[in-house]
Parts: sequence; structure tokens; C-alpha cells
Amino acid sequence: QLQASGGGLVQAGGSLSLSCAASKRTFSNNGMGWFRQAPGKARECVATISWSGGITYYTDSVKGRFTISRDNAKNTLYLQMNSLKPEDTAVYYCAAALGPMGPIVPSGYRYWGQGTEVTVSS
Repeated sequence: QLQASGGGLVQAGGSLSLSCAASKRTFSNNGMGWFRQAPGKARECVATISWSGGITYYTDSVKGRFTISRDNAKNTLYLQMNSLKPEDTAVYYCAAALGPMGPIVPSGYRYWGQGTEVTVSS
């Protein structure tokens, strides 16, 4: 129900744009989030967005570099990642929340995409 894409290998300082295509049933009226998980580390909330798009959250380490957005007409979630750093290397997951807001804990999400790998070389 969620299909993430756009990952890849990029040099430090570069940019990548992730997309997450969802079914209307999964996307409609639900907050959305991007999480990431690096090898040996816990899954981390990167950014979230409310159903309306009016409320967003970013973890401190990506503020000013990443932008989350959504197109409700296309049932698609986006994550624009600029000024990438090696520490951004992880598998990135999109997720659909249980309600209209975008919680920062994984337990607040009902559906998960399969993940797309982002590797940032130094």
C-alpha cells in the first residue's frame, strides 16, 4: 500500500528526492512520516506531516536540509534531502499514521513501505 522510491548513492553535499506512492485508502485523512534505520541502530523519525500538510516535524539533525511535503491529489509523499551527510546513510521508510496527525513514534503508524536505501559517501 506504500511504495517508496528515489534512494541511491550520492556524495556528501549532494541531494536526493524520495517519493512514496500510496493508495487513496492509505493516504486519505492520515498523517504521514519518513523514518530511517541505519545498520545496528534503532528506527528514527526523520520528518512527519499532517493530513492537511499544515503541520510538519523534523528531527534536529535534518532541520534546514530536508523538506517533507505531500500531494493529496496524487496520494504521494515526498522527502527532499539536500546537503546530505554520511550520517544520513540509512534505509528510509515512509509510513501512514493512524490519524490525521504525524506522530514521531513508530507505534503511531499503521502502514509501512518497503524502504529505499540511501548511501552518502564522504
